[in-house]
Amino acid sequence: MNAAELLQNTLSPDAGVRQNAEHQLEAAARDNYGAYVGMLAAELANESTAPHLRNAAGLAVKNALTARDAARQEEFANRWTSLPEDARSDVKAKTFSTLSSQDGRAGYSAAQVIAAIAGIEIPRGLWNELIGQLTKAMGETANNLLRQAALQTIGLTCEVISSSSNPEVLAAQSNEILTAVVQGARKEEPSVEVQLAAIQALYNSLAFVKANFEREGERNYIMQVICEATQHTDIRIKVNAFECLVEIMHLYYDKMRYYMEQALFGLTVLGMRDPEPRVAMQAIEFWATVAEEELDLIMEADEAREFGEEPERPCHGFARIALPEILPVLLDTLRNQEEDAVDDDWTVAKAASAAVQGLADATTDEIVALVIPFIEQNIQSPEWNSRDAAVMCFGCIMSGPSLASLAPLVKQALPQIVQMLHDPSESVKDTASWTLGRITDLGCGAIDLDNQLSILVQALVQGLQGEPRVATNCAWALMNLCDQLGGAAKLTPEGNPAPTAVISPFFEGIIGTLLAASDRSTNEANARSSAYEALSTAVTGCAQDTLPHVNNVAVTVLDRQGKLNAMASQLVGMDDRTSWAELQTNLCSVLQALTRRLGKDILPLGDQIMGSLLTTVQACGSQSEALEDVFMAIGGFATASEAAFEKYLPSFNPFLISALQGHQDLQLCKTAIGIVGDVCRALGPASAQYAEPYMVALTENVQSQSLARDVKPVILSTFGDIALATGSGFAPFLPNTMMTLAQAAQSSVLPETPTDWAIVDFFTALREAIADAYSGIVAGVVADSRSDLLQPYVESIVTFIASVAQSSQERTETLLRSAIGLLGDVSAAYPGGELKTLLQQGWVAELIRAGRGKTMGHETRKVAAWAREQIRAASAGGS
Repeated sequence: MNAAELLQNTLSPDAGVRQNAEHQLEAAARDNYGAYVGMLAAELANESTAPHLRNAAGLAVKNALTARDAARQEEFANRWTSLPEDARSDVKAKTFSTLSSQDGRAGYSAAQVIAAIAGIEIPRGLWNELIGQLTKAMGETANNLLRQAALQTIGLTCEVISSSSNPEVLAAQSNEILTAVVQGARKEEPSVEVQLAAIQALYNSLAFVKANFEREGERNYIMQVICEATQHTDIRIKVNAFECLVEIMHLYYDKMRYYMEQALFGLTVLGMRDPEPRVAMQAIEFWATVAEEELDLIMEADEAREFGEEPERPCHGFARIALPEILPVLLDTLRNQEEDAVDDDWTVAKAASAAVQGLADATTDEIVALVIPFIEQNIQSPEWNSRDAAVMCFGCIMSGPSLASLAPLVKQALPQIVQMLHDPSESVKDTASWTLGRITDLGCGAIDLDNQLSILVQALVQGLQGEPRVATNCAWALMNLCDQLGGAAKLTPEGNPAPTAVISPFFEGIIGTLLAASDRSTNEANARSSAYEALSTAVTGCAQDTLPHVNNVAVTVLDRQGKLNAMASQLVGMDDRTSWAELQTNLCSVLQALTRRLGKDILPLGDQIMGSLLTTVQACGSQSEALEDVFMAIGGFATASEAAFEKYLPSFNPFLISALQGHQDLQLCKTAIGIVGDVCRALGPASAQYAEPYMVALTENVQSQSLARDVKPVILSTFGDIALATGSGFAPFLPNTMMTLAQAAQSSVLPETPTDWAIVDFFTALREAIADAYSGIVAGVVADSRSDLLQPYVESIVTFIASVAQSSQERTETLLRSAIGLLGDVSAAYPGGELKTLLQQGWVAELIRAGRGKTMGHETRKVAAWAREQIRAASAGGS
């Protein structure tokens, strides 16, 4: 095999030649992996090979070592570590020698390969000498290309290992890492490229040098080097130096008080004013990070006070102290925008708006007085960007200050902001509509409803007909008004929406305009979907006096869905199918809202709704993105119609069971599992006659090796739903179900020191689902006075509860509450003393005490008190 020729062919413009070469390389990797990576490493190290082929060789080796998918990455790692040591050493030696290549691109490719190998080997206790070898390479002062490549390798290695399951392995080598990177990052470094590589490597290594940051002398030196780099003449170094400061503020906030006073405040203000946008954005990001960290600390302190405790970490209040100085710079920066800027571009102005919002959240009422002069001076400016900056500032601060502080400002400025929906500048109209969305979302209580609501609603309704971005924001604002001023905002004593609501006089006009806006021919800027979302919200919470208009919505939606279904066979191309699916999703969301609001009152339209939805299922086929939403709409209709849904089940069941068995569409399968629960709850005991195919499919899914594990807790919970609905009708399924739950309980115990938090989360979800399943089964059979059916399984249920009580792994409050409630249910099922011996074990009292602890929520303590009484009664029953 000629490696150079194959690599050349992989870059061929001829698709046939390219694919043939790729297939040969894939075959080589599969049939003789060691020879494959050795051949490519030799080609990477070969100075006579063309640069682009060396780069291709390096990329191929890296791709043979790394994968985005965690399972595939583990497979690649095992394949690499299974090679003989001499084969691995040969690849590493060839790759390491390439770092000194006079071709800088080959050196960087080698750095990527070494980092990929290090990401596999170092967490496994291999290649521990790598960092020392790279540090030694930094001493080769005559070879700047080698020094640059060595630093790039350190940075990439830190980056790779930081995302591994054992990132702490590099902390032990932090001294060596710092020695190398700080040496290159100093202002005395003669090579700009070496200094740049060093600053980038320092950024990636910051998480590993915690011990060094604890030592004042070392911390001072690191901060000095970075601060000096922010003043470098090379823009790239300046940008990366500010990135380091942002990351340091995030990682080491507690250590920053001295540096803020001495240097960082001034440096970042200068940085925010830098004419180079990349520098300015990183300096702005620094203050956004300060605000974010301090908001977290404020929340932690509030939580600690609730429990009468001192917060673990103090908040130094950097944002409050600096606000009068940095806010004017940020507000001025809001003007730095171009009217024709691309929406997706992250600009200095957008960065400044995010920082202002963060500072408003962190400083709350203090920011209001500081922004008022800026808003007043600019909101009527002849310059569009000044008007835009003023209204943007208004929107940004809405989430932080109290409503009392914002109310005067909202009442004064709202008429002007409404007028700005007609501004000559499209950008100003867009920002004004966004700000109205923020006001209605976060400050609705500050609006003068008597004098301003009518004008506001009229403007928003008109805005729905405008440019797509403005229409999207106007739909959002109307959704907020309907949500906060509709019938659901003030429920009756029975828990129903109020007879009338503040928004009721405007409801017909809002609904009509939203229906028109949702009939746009395209979904540019998400305008059509936003109109449908607002329509769903308006319907869900509407007051009683607006229900006639809701019925009109149902008729319109069903008519649109019928027309869409008729078009299904005529769709051509992916764009048409995507648009069709998106419209079906929107229509189904409105149908769900209708069924939630109308409940059984939806039944007169039941035949039309189910006929339309079942036709849509057929029109979707098995691959449509809309299928899941159609199923959810059917599930919602089942919940609303209760026992009346049974007439539609024979038609729907084949689709539902097919979805349960369709492991290739994981999300649809998961949705179908939830709908089984909806259907059984709706039909109650009558669902027993339909339960067998559900239970067969669900049991097969639990046992399947091809179905993703995170679906299995959902299945176990659904067992409980079916049992609760069917009661003693669940008896035929008890043996298999209880065996499945017992097996799941045995497998749900974590090792003593788990390292993968995804595994921890899965096992927690599994244990919560087992508790839910047992609770449903117990409640179902007991409700039918058939505790005898449960008798053979009581011990295994109690064994599971004991495992939760005695487990060393962390348990959530949800799991604790479920376990306590289950124990109370079991105790209540056997009041005659049969469980006395089981219930007098020491862990029972410990579990109840844990549930009644001061840190537990009200519901958990309530469940624990009830369970204690059931346990006492059951224990006393045999006396």
